Amino acid sequence: MRVTVSGASGFIGSRLVAHLDAQGHEVHLLGRAARKGMLASARFSIWDAAAHEPPVEALEGADAVIHLSGEPVAQRWTPDVKRRIRASRVDSTRLLVDALRKVNARPRVLVCASATGYYGDRGEETLTETSTPGTGFLPEVCVEWERTASRAREFGVRVVPVRTGMVLHPEGGALDQMLPPFRWGVGGRIGSGQQWMSWIHMTDMVRLLAHAAVTPGLDGSMNATSPNPVRNSEFTRTLGRTLRRPAILPVPEFLVGVLFGEMASVVTASQRVTPRAALASGFRFEQELLGPALAHLLVEKQAE
Repeated sequence: MRVTVSGASGFIGSRLVAHLDAQGHEVHLLGRAARKGMLASARFSIWDAAAHEPPVEALEGADAVIHLSGEPVAQRWTPDVKRRIRASRVDSTRLLVDALRKVNARPRVLVCASATGYYGDRGEETLTETSTPGTGFLPEVCVEWERTASRAREFGVRVVPVRTGMVLHPEGGALDQMLPPFRWGVGGRIGSGQQWMSWIHMTDMVRLLAHAAVTPGLDGSMNATSPNPVRNSEFTRTLGRTLRRPAILPVPEFLVGVLFGEMASVVTASQRVTPRAALASGFRFEQELLGPALAHLLVEKQAE
């Protein structure tokens, strides 16, 4: 299969490209500039997703496009940052879909990143792909993001927006930021710790993206989370136990607000998300439970 990937040098994208290559797929990368460490056998095309459409030759003849570009959400949301977050998701997807419209031999599927931020803060509610969106900045961005990607259906492309939860890997994302305080023995729950956290191991994340590209029955939004979300208190206890460190110092919610401003709503939100669409399509997770997943990432991998 020929797969075009945007955001190929990112936290998830770089690992997805390695996975696709290992599976024998032909990969075409899209980015602002070629970077050291990119897959040597892959074709590369320059695309400034903030400025113009991707080159048609990067899309012509591809079987699938996986669009992962996006400004990081985990930063203080100034007005300019919020503009970049929205533009890097909604506007870049619009430019990509406009380019796909012009392609003669179009891809069969567009797999487009989205986020469980779509749901907002939902307390104890169990969330599936049919649940309504939440309110606030990030849910609004996700709704517009998915709606923009879905325009590709107008010309026969299957579209799978992937609502990604917290992706676990020690070299990036939320886990990377959590590790220093926990290793120093000063980690702990956030607030009451009762809020639900929806997570996914990086291995399952890249497998699920590839699965979405090759599974015709997947059409529409898909949650990329483990079948077993956990409360924040359980997550912190399990992380402390894995690192053999105490996890007894709670972080007050007001302090999270002071540190992160409006973005604190993402840190403290409760989202009990389940991957109904993925499971119904036949996908099987390699890392369903948090304890073994963290042990694999933080103990077994380091011992290899």
